[in-house]
Amino acid sequence: MTICVSGASGLVGNEILIQLLNDPRTDKVLVLARNPLGFGHAKMQVVLVPFDQLDQLEVAEKINVAFCALGTTLKKAGSKVRQQEIDRDYVVSFGKFCKKAGVEKLGVVSSIGANEKSSNFYLRTKGEMEQGISQLGIPITVFIRPSFLIGPRKERQFSDKLMQVLSFVISPLLIGKARKYRGVQGSKVAQKLIETTLTETAGIHYI
Repeated sequence: MTICVSGASGLVGNEILIQLLNDPRTDKVLVLARNPLGFGHAKMQVVLVPFDQLDQLEVAEKINVAFCALGTTLKKAGSKVRQQEIDRDYVVSFGKFCKKAGVEKLGVVSSIGANEKSSNFYLRTKGEMEQGISQLGIPITVFIRPSFLIGPRKERQFSDKLMQVLSFVISPLLIGKARKYRGVQGSKVAQKLIETTLTETAGIHYI
């Protein structure tokens, strides 16, 4: 089974990549990245490509499954326009590449509360991304919508550390319907997305 991953440098994307490389079901992992990852693996092939050209990329082999964990914060992006480009446009471009490459199963990291009609800029952007991906007609599409992500990040900011501390304190208080707002480990998000995408039946699914 050949799998393609985009967004492997982030918290969840890196977990997806590592778990796939260690999965006996995986024969090859094709990683689309802007920069070298800094490590190699017998199963892994890295293709360096500008993310604004993802939908123009051509590959000779068929790709069975794909995962996308592209995303950023407004602070890192520098502007709302740039964040929309990364969180929405690049993800949809990746989806178009997947469609062209014959991908049958696509797993995408989104966000809790994603809604294209939301008054919240971030949630509206994620909702528009989901809508764009859903219209591509990939046989099996899975969106995972986690709350605040917990885990080691390459670029640790004070706000990240503060949110992780607050999440540790507040999460036990979130019960019942509010339980879904608890912070969640990036490794668990990756594991759930992988298993659901590989085993789910036809259609669009939300976690």
